[in-house]
Amino acid sequence: MNPTGLAFDQEGLLYVSSRYDGIVYQVTPTGNMSVFVEGMGVATGIAFDSEGNLYVGDRSGTIFKISRSRQIYVFATLEPSIAAYHLAFGPEDQLFVSGPTTSSFDSIYRISRAGEVDTYFRGLGRPQGVAFDAEGRLYVAASLAGRRGIIRFDEAGNPEQYLSGPGIVGLAFTPSKAIVISTQNALFRVDANIAGRTLI
Repeated sequence: MNPTGLAFDQEGLLYVSSRYDGIVYQVTPTGNMSVFVEGMGVATGIAFDSEGNLYVGDRSGTIFKISRSRQIYVFATLEPSIAAYHLAFGPEDQLFVSGPTTSSFDSIYRISRAGEVDTYFRGLGRPQGVAFDAEGRLYVAASLAGRRGIIRFDEAGNPEQYLSGPGIVGLAFTPSKAIVISTQNALFRVDANIAGRTLI
C-alpha cells in the first residue's frame, strides 16, 4: 500500500518502499514479493550504492543504511520533509538527497560515505526527484526562480533550467538515453540523448 520509492539491485531485483507500513519489499522478476526490511518509519526514497547497500529515507528525518546482510544503521539525519525524500548517488559515491519542507527555499543535501551532511545547493522550490547523468551532472525536479521543471546542475554546482513543465515530481534515465518524467498523474518520455549514471 502506498508504494513510494523504487530501485533495482545489481541482480535485477526490484525494491519498493511503502510509506504506509515502513517496509521495503523485494520483488522478483516473476512478481513474487517479500519483506526485505521493516521498521523504516515513513519510508520514502531508496537507492543502492556501488557496494550493494540500500539507503532508505524516513520522512521524519533519518536516512537509514541497510547492508547486504540486512543490518540496519542510522546513516544520517536531516530536516524532516513534508512530502518525501528522493535519493541518488553521484560522483565519489556521495548520496544526494532532496526533500521539500514548508520553506520555498529548499536545499539539496550531499552526504559523504562517512555520513557527513552538507548543503550542496539552497534555493529550490519543492525539490523532489533526483538523478545523475553519466557525466556527473545532477538533475532535480523542482522550481528555480519560480519556474517549475527539471533543473540541471553543472560539475561546479551551478543550476540552470533544463526543461520546463508543471507538476513534475520524478525523473529517471533509460538505457536508450531518454528521460522518463513523472507528474502527479502521468509519465512522459523525452528523447534527450543523455546517458544516465550507473552504479554497476
